[in-house]
Amino acid sequence: MGCRGACYSRLEDEGLPLIGLYNVPNSVKAITPLIAQILVENEKLRSQDEDAELHLYYNRHKTRVTYEPVSQRLLPFDETWRDDLTKLSWPTKNLLPEVMGNITETLRALIREYLFVSLFRACAESLASENSSRLAAMQRADKNIEELLSNLSGEYYRVRQSGIDEELFEVVSGFEALSRARSSRR
Repeated sequence: MGCRGACYSRLEDEGLPLIGLYNVPNSVKAITPLIAQILVENEKLRSQDEDAELHLYYNRHKTRVTYEPVSQRLLPFDETWRDDLTKLSWPTKNLLPEVMGNITETLRALIREYLFVSLFRACAESLASENSSRLAAMQRADKNIEELLSNLSGEYYRVRQSGIDEELFEVVSGFEALSRARSSRR
C-alpha cells in the first residue's frame, strides 16, 4: 500500500511472489475502487493457489508529524487467532446466531467483508498519515515564511530608516553649509 518502491524492492529481493504495488489513494472516494481491484486480483490468485498468502503493508499515523510502518497478514488466517476466537464466549445471553443457507457461501461473504474492512482501514490510515505529514510540512513552511517575512520586513525598515536618516543628515549638513556660506558673505 503506502510502502512504495523501496519496500516493494526489499520484498522482491527476499524472493516473495508479489502481485502488485498499489499507491495510496489520494481521496477517500478512491479507496473503494482500489480495494475492488485488489480483491479481484486476490480472488484470481487464490483460485490458482489456495495457499497463497495476502500481506498488507502500509503506514499508520503515529503522532502529529510521524507515522509507523504496519505489516499485517490477512490470509490465510492465523491459527492462533482462530483458536483464540473459538475460546471466546458469546457476548449476550441470546442464543448463538445460526447460518441459514449455504455455510460455505456465508463464510466466503464474511471473509470478503473482513478483507474489505481491513483494506479500507489500511488505506484510510495510510491516507491520513500521508496527509498529516504533508500538513505538518506545510505548517512548518508557513511558519518559516512568516519568520522570514518578519525578518525581511524588519531589515527593510532598518535600511529605509537608515536611508531617511542619511538624507536628513545631508539636508541638515547642506543647510548648515549654506548658512555658513551666507554668514561668511556678510
